[in-house]
Amino acid sequence: MRAALTALTDELKRLKSTGVTSVSVSPESIAALRKVIASRAPGSVAQVEPKQPASVAAADTAPVSTVSRTAPVPKAAAATTLPPPPVVSLPPGDKTSRWEALRNLVLTHPVCVANVRPGKKVVLGVGSLDAKIMFVGEAPGAEEEVKGEPFVGPAGQLLTKMILAMGLKREDVYIGNIMNWRPQTPTSEGMEQVGNRAPTSEEMAFCLPFLMAQIEIVAPELIVALGSTAAQGLLGAGSFKTLGEVRGQWKQFSGKPVIVSYHPSYLLRQEAAGPVAAKKAKRATWEDLLKVMERAGLPVTEKQRGYFL
Repeated sequence: MRAALTALTDELKRLKSTGVTSVSVSPESIAALRKVIASRAPGSVAQVEPKQPASVAAADTAPVSTVSRTAPVPKAAAATTLPPPPVVSLPPGDKTSRWEALRNLVLTHPVCVANVRPGKKVVLGVGSLDAKIMFVGEAPGAEEEVKGEPFVGPAGQLLTKMILAMGLKREDVYIGNIMNWRPQTPTSEGMEQVGNRAPTSEEMAFCLPFLMAQIEIVAPELIVALGSTAAQGLLGAGSFKTLGEVRGQWKQFSGKPVIVSYHPSYLLRQEAAGPVAAKKAKRATWEDLLKVMERAGLPVTEKQRGYFL
């Protein structure tokens, strides 16, 4: 439970850094929390009554409940320690054979496999191995760990529309994540994980060599970091406090130009905040993508320049 509360606090801080001021807690999440608490011995954990909505601002001061060291842990709780990051040595050959070797390594790596729930999949990037543009997100979600492909849920569908607006197809670019598995939260036996959490710095550090190997194979001209977590993973933890400090700016990672923009899931949340907020966020993101198009030498029409104005 302590690991779950720590992960929740980290996620609330991440959301706060992107401008989110509140989140809603679904009835299913509340029921899952109550079931976990009820399954524990009396006195083993502080009784917590979930509130709806929860303030993101509370993440800075939220207390961590004291958990008995002998209290039972829900099945498939998130791992607290990982071995040192792997050293990835790609074999000689063409791009396809090298990528297939990397794919086999990642999908069968014992640490990656150990961190996915039964029936779920480890996820590696997809797309053109000759792509000029690489999009990098943070971690797989519920839909992604089922299909084994990044960005296939609602956020992924929006990303596909963004790529189409650039005059490209999804298969023209390469799409990956900092993480190769969905960060787990403690879940009662027989229940699906509800919601996501941001990966820890340790998890991102472990998976980073796999991402660097993908960059080596694809050799994109530039990288688009989607969201605060992906940007922290590429630019370094603590390299900025809020996404606004670096959004729309060109940085460097592994010798490649990197531009930071909003994650599509943030744009989806802004739609719930109202049409004005949604349009403002979409225009800011589109301005970032215009910079990407110009730097990649893609044609930009006047119609494209006027999107979301």
